[in-house]
Amino acid sequence: MSSLLVFPGQGAQQPGMLQRLPPSPEVLACLQEAGEVLGQDVLQLDSPQALASTRAVQLCLLIAGVATARTLLQSAATVDYVAGLSIGAYPAAVVAGALEFADALRLVSLRGELMQQAYPQGYGMTALIGLELAAVEALLAQVHSRDMPVYLANINADSQVVIAGSDAAMQAVAERARRSGAGVARRLAVSVPSHCPLLEQPAQALAAAFAEVRLQVPRIGYLSGSRARPMRGVEQLRDDLACNMCRVVDWRGTVQSAYERGVRLQIELPPGAVLTGLARRVFEQGTVIAFDGARLDTLQALLREEGNRDR
Repeated sequence: MSSLLVFPGQGAQQPGMLQRLPPSPEVLACLQEAGEVLGQDVLQLDSPQALASTRAVQLCLLIAGVATARTLLQSAATVDYVAGLSIGAYPAAVVAGALEFADALRLVSLRGELMQQAYPQGYGMTALIGLELAAVEALLAQVHSRDMPVYLANINADSQVVIAGSDAAMQAVAERARRSGAGVARRLAVSVPSHCPLLEQPAQALAAAFAEVRLQVPRIGYLSGSRARPMRGVEQLRDDLACNMCRVVDWRGTVQSAYERGVRLQIELPPGAVLTGLARRVFEQGTVIAFDGARLDTLQALLREEGNRDR
């Protein structure tokens, strides 16, 4: 039996999310290092006003993920796999030992700026719940054009997908989806069209920055959220992290892959519990739980128990 830590993507952010982190030595050290690397007070990144910025959102998710994971994994608790949805791949790579936290901070700062500069307004992402993937792909084909770009972005579950594109194109797809029987068409708190070809140029710019950064073979199994499989090679990891912004997220496949590899405990790092809800659709046995709202000692005991079973 194995365990998995998962890190949420953009859209999960919450005002005050850094202020609410547990006051552990690991959290305080991460906040201090982040402030020194970025040259700013990182506790100002999670205000409602600051979170209007893609850069601030992504940095908050990185800092919160790394800080709480390090808190969780002290006291002899260990984990077998990590995986992150979109920006969540960065704290996953840090916790896996593949990417230094300081390098991740600089890269994520650049990532957010590149994405926001490419599409400052008029674009975003919308979740469609209640339609199968084939039905959504048919709707996209009806709407997509050069002037109305819209693409598949995330496969989150059997009947939950996310699309990305221009506001007008997403609205047109949402209207068709409702007429086709989709239960929900909900605009996400994401101001850029992630995980589609619209972000290929920003991804290339980020890849150039990644070429200057040293990565290492992960010490913990790293599951790619876009490839839905483990990655160990440094160049594979570099490509996965740099270019995941313009590739479809297969989160359904990632969670299924983890389950097929024997994972029976999934813990979602802050903020929120969206990935916990999605995992319950895949996990026929085992435990899925979110860090938020749970006792730290309970989570650590679950990790130790799963580790003992593995042995």
